[in-house]
Amino acid sequence: MAPPIPLLAVCGSDGTSLLRGPPQCELDSSFQRDSRPSRCLTFSRDGTLFGWCNGHSVSVVRCADGSAVSTLNLPKTNLLEFSPLNNILVTWQPYTKTQDSPQGEANLQLWDLPSGRLIKALYQKKAESWCPSWSEDEKICVRSVNNELHFYENNDFNSIANKLHMQKVSDFALSPGAQPSKVAVYVPGSKGAPSFVRLYQYPVLDGASAALANKSFFKADRVNMQWNQKASAVLVTASTEVDKTGASYYGEQTLHYLAANGETALVQLAKNGPIYDVAWSPNSTEFCVVYGFMPAKATVFNLKCDPVFDFGTGPRNAAYYSPQGHILVLAGFGNLRGQMEVWDLKKYKQVSKPQAPDATYFSWCPDGEHIVTATCSPRLRVSNGYKIWHYTGTVLHKQDAAAGSELWKVHWQPFPEGSFPERPIKYQAAPSELGTTEAAPIQAYRPPALRHLPATPSSKLHEDEPPQDLRSGLSGEKSLSKTALKNQRKREAKKAAKQEAKSDPEPACLPAPVSNSQSEACSGDPETDKKIKNLKKKLKAIEELKEQQASGKVLQKNQLEKIQKEEQLLKELQELQIK
Repeated sequence: MAPPIPLLAVCGSDGTSLLRGPPQCELDSSFQRDSRPSRCLTFSRDGTLFGWCNGHSVSVVRCADGSAVSTLNLPKTNLLEFSPLNNILVTWQPYTKTQDSPQGEANLQLWDLPSGRLIKALYQKKAESWCPSWSEDEKICVRSVNNELHFYENNDFNSIANKLHMQKVSDFALSPGAQPSKVAVYVPGSKGAPSFVRLYQYPVLDGASAALANKSFFKADRVNMQWNQKASAVLVTASTEVDKTGASYYGEQTLHYLAANGETALVQLAKNGPIYDVAWSPNSTEFCVVYGFMPAKATVFNLKCDPVFDFGTGPRNAAYYSPQGHILVLAGFGNLRGQMEVWDLKKYKQVSKPQAPDATYFSWCPDGEHIVTATCSPRLRVSNGYKIWHYTGTVLHKQDAAAGSELWKVHWQPFPEGSFPERPIKYQAAPSELGTTEAAPIQAYRPPALRHLPATPSSKLHEDEPPQDLRSGLSGEKSLSKTALKNQRKREAKKAAKQEAKSDPEPACLPAPVSNSQSEACSGDPETDKKIKNLKKKLKAIEELKEQQASGKVLQKNQLEKIQKEEQLLKELQELQIK
């Protein structure tokens, strides 16, 4: 049986369309294109339903044949979401007050999808965390209200089945997957007390021993909590708005790991700087972190928070696993050039390095073979459009927004897990008339007056770090924390010094690197021997710098000053040896 063909929803100032693809994307004949502008669209989790609001009404249709499911008179709707089993449609519109209604109107509404009946109207002032969270079987629904969590069961919103109340619950994340459901809860610190995240398994929410895991930390104004698909662990990115040391414009970030079995850890990162992105692999056994001052590092960690593979450094700030988990894309969007690195995670080998300049959006197609990148308004109001790629770097389809119109959103139709099997990874670029966009090597700028001269090696602002396989037995050495690595280097330096001392028991009495054939004996004065040894060491370092200079390397100012002192050091050495 052939796998299904995903749909791509596209909306903008000139209307909403459903396209059937990839590789080429053509209008879906079963969907009546809506010419009214729409900023709000969504698919159901299983991809069978599609809903959007065009400023006049909210419409829901079946993706299979375009037949209408429901139409609601909600012209101000800004956000839409389906419950996991498609029983409920949630709509949100901006909270407003009027003379007739000084307290405002209930702006979060839950609708029975088959009948179009309003189940419950609630107040939700902020768009942040606006939608209630359901378990996969819809037996539990959670909502944050006035710093406590309200739990509803079996979609009965007229009675609260359970509550979780602590000092000040600021955020939560409900686990995916089947029962039993777990919830991660964040409580910010106050009056010198640390912030903390706790994991609970519903319905055990009270008592000192109720928490499955607990992790406390300082320096957190907000957190981002991400469960893996198996609901066995959660990653918590804690952020502060301001870095008090002044080292970073982005504030400070730390990454914490909590497992449902009670294990917790601080994820040790090998480079200082911001944490740009954290992504779980679909297999739930590893995760990727993009971090550090530019050029940023990217590292894959296992569930023990040990590094497995380091991708080196590069211009990137995002990581995207394919739905099957066999390919990873590292990308640099936003204020970066749009470079993408496509990696085969079976072999940890780079597949392609395409470039999507000005892209503001990236998403994997459910088939794990194709990608969409888009330049959308209002992030960028020029050059709006989207491209469909094959992961080998080939552009298969390109669509620019019409003159005078804007592209607002593109969205792939989701599919249940297992709908698209994992295919063998290809390294040869897929054929296409549009070709590839492999990034050309960037040449250093040379003034016009020097362009006719031969190129000379130039010093870089930084040295790019190459990828490293950190798996024990493959790299020959396990990755260590910063402190452990520093101590290991000290031990190795001491060991090397001892070996050198054994092979060279009287280093101060050996001939100096001067132009005389006479060999010196020990002076008998330990202080003089020590001075001779130090001078020889300095002269040896100068010899190495002169060799580097001869090979074309540009030396720094302090290195050039060292070379200029060679004659003076030789003179001092000769005087000591004559003594």
